[in-house]
Amino acid sequence: MRVKHSEPIEGLTPRQVEVLRLIACFCDRQRYSPTIAELASQMRISRSTVFEHLAELQRKGLLATSPGRARSLKLTSRGRGLLDHVGAEAPDPSDDGQGVPLLGQIAAGLPREAVENTESLSLESCFGLGDDLFALEVSGDSMIEENITPGDYVICRRTNVASDGEIVVALVDDGEATLKRFYKEAHHIRLQPANASYEPIHTNNCHIEGVVVGLVRRL
Repeated sequence: MRVKHSEPIEGLTPRQVEVLRLIACFCDRQRYSPTIAELASQMRISRSTVFEHLAELQRKGLLATSPGRARSLKLTSRGRGLLDHVGAEAPDPSDDGQGVPLLGQIAAGLPREAVENTESLSLESCFGLGDDLFALEVSGDSMIEENITPGDYVICRRTNVASDGEIVVALVDDGEATLKRFYKEAHHIRLQPANASYEPIHTNNCHIEGVVVGLVRRL
């Protein structure tokens, strides 16, 4: 998503308005705020540039944060009011309203006749649609042995509980989100990576944000 405004809004640059939009949409969908790294990745700019935008938005009273706390970025009432004025809704990459034409089946074993149909394939047709679904772009390689690689998109169902063995989005002690397999053990929660280079995370402070129900990959 890129902001199309060519003129500053109330002294803001288009990039600063974009930062506000991204934070607002991220918080509305994920129920926690993005990190500087996530904003930098989505906007394709450096972390230091994101930090400068955040500092300016805070100086102008549009953004607040809690020092020493991870994921504490929050729009102020003035910031929300500004986005309400200019239109805060960002396009949802998981739903374009049309989907991709689904023309039939293709054999991955023995060849078979291809029969064309007129259906379409979308995230909605695969997973349903509702406030309990959200998508996250994967960063890092701790789940590569589950064939979840950097740049993939995991489709998640929002829930605060998980069963043993499910792949979850979890907030751990430092407030950072992580994608791991969930196991409830006698005295702690084990969040198990799928990469022999990583150690499991053992914690008594684990908040489940969602369970992975699907994967989308761009080849």
